[in-house]
Amino acid sequence: MALTKVTFTLDEPTVSRLHDAADRLAIPKSQVVREAILELYDRLGKLSERERLNKLRAFDKLVPEIPSRSAADVDRELSEIRDARRAGGRQNSGRSKA
Repeated sequence: MALTKVTFTLDEPTVSRLHDAADRLAIPKSQVVREAILELYDRLGKLSERERLNKLRAFDKLVPEIPSRSAADVDRELSEIRDARRAGGRQNSGRSKA
């Protein structure tokens, strides 16, 4: 594999983490960067753990709010709405259009 030398500008906390990771893993800093980029690249298009947990929380919050009606009730309401649209709209009881 051919290597290309590149220059990056990193903040101090990132540089500190890079040094720490290289020391703890006993590998060169460039290898830490290569592996981090490969791991990030493999995750592109996938949810992070934080995103996954946020979506699960939203799901858990919204599911109990789903009305518990039978499919027949929903079909009946949709049929009534379609019939009302075909007849010129829903009729308001006692109200006249101004």
